[in-house]
Amino acid sequence: MNIVARVASIALFFSVLALMITVWAGFPGGETKPDDMKVYMEQALLAPASAAGVQTKVLLGQSGETPIKQAVYTAGAGKQAASAAAAQAQAPKVDPKAEKKVYLTFDDGPSDLTLEVLDILHKEGIKGTFFVLGEQAEARPEIINRIYEEGHTIGNHTYDHRYDKLYGHFQDFWAQIKKTEELIRLITGERPQLVRAPGGTAGHFDQAYFDLMEQGGYRVFDWNVDSGDSKRRGVPAKDIVKGATAKVSGSEAIVLLHDSKGHEESVKALPEIIGYYKKQGYAFDVLTPDMQPVQFKAQQGAVKASQPSRQWIENHVLANAKLFETGRTLAVEFGAMETAFEPGEYKMEDGRLMVPLRALSERLGGTVSWEGHSKTVSVALGGKRWEADPLRRSITPGETWGRPLPSDVRLIGGTAWIPLRDALAASGHPVTRVTYKDAEIRIITL
Repeated sequence: MNIVARVASIALFFSVLALMITVWAGFPGGETKPDDMKVYMEQALLAPASAAGVQTKVLLGQSGETPIKQAVYTAGAGKQAASAAAAQAQAPKVDPKAEKKVYLTFDDGPSDLTLEVLDILHKEGIKGTFFVLGEQAEARPEIINRIYEEGHTIGNHTYDHRYDKLYGHFQDFWAQIKKTEELIRLITGERPQLVRAPGGTAGHFDQAYFDLMEQGGYRVFDWNVDSGDSKRRGVPAKDIVKGATAKVSGSEAIVLLHDSKGHEESVKALPEIIGYYKKQGYAFDVLTPDMQPVQFKAQQGAVKASQPSRQWIENHVLANAKLFETGRTLAVEFGAMETAFEPGEYKMEDGRLMVPLRALSERLGGTVSWEGHSKTVSVALGGKRWEADPLRRSITPGETWGRPLPSDVRLIGGTAWIPLRDALAASGHPVTRVTYKDAEIRIITL
């Protein structure tokens, strides 16, 4: 029995000795010898890569097990590589398929081809993002309405796509964005906050364009997958599929496609593109304002935009951001008609509701015109005619021409604003009641 115990003890001693030698040999030069392999790996990830020629090292487990990642360095990689590797090592384990998303985006519509695209998306049970042109939306409002009603996202792609009108003066670009925005608002009731620059921002946006659009509350999106369907006329479907399914770094693919006239091959390619992303485990989604937008970097070769004045920026850009803030809607009942102003479209000053005179009149079926000789605004609304004078802060009802009444009507950024009560009273519909709810202020008139 003693012999058996002694043999067992000797065997155990040599086993432990062999294990120690094996572990010792696993460390370079016998220098650092932490007791825990995990500690060693963490130290290696955070250590500076000072020596040239340090190679990437991956230890593969048995039978296809998850690889064990050690220090990932190349010569001269420095702190960025170390930080990236550390972040990668410390990232929680997630299902890569759950992360992968694809955003199909369609530019330059709507057109008849948009209807075919919508049919395909409906059949596949997915949603897309449509960056529409104002002139096309104006011509085909019924298609804009269908895009909206079927749950897709609508973005702003300017009014006419004319580079020569868009990229010399920022004010011109802004004017097209606002014109298209109002057209879409009239059709859907909502303002598009997403914007895509015609041709993309590369070579077109200088830093001023990026900054001012952001300050105005917009989210400018480029793309990271170009289908190539607009590189020339008649790009075949097979080439479009190839471009639209190119590999992308990261887990999100924003695919550029077109649904304007002449892009029949893009429609033809769409089912195969969708099939590819489904097979690769991507989830389909729409772009939203709360996403971090994909943007090309501002290039020195971009056209240098003429800078708006500080006053113009304050009146137009900074005030515009309030349009996308949450708050109460202002609803106005005017005889048999009703309109609404979203937060940012009206102001509350000293307990008075102020609205843009032109917007109020036109939304309620009236007209306004600027009289240059007298610098007044002529209004026809509710069967009444009257005149607003922003310089003298007064309004003159048509029945009492020559007898102006005091009103705080004034110009703000070139737009005439007026107390809502004054405008309604001058139009024959004085306010009789005001109700306040969490999401709405409602004005009821005679």
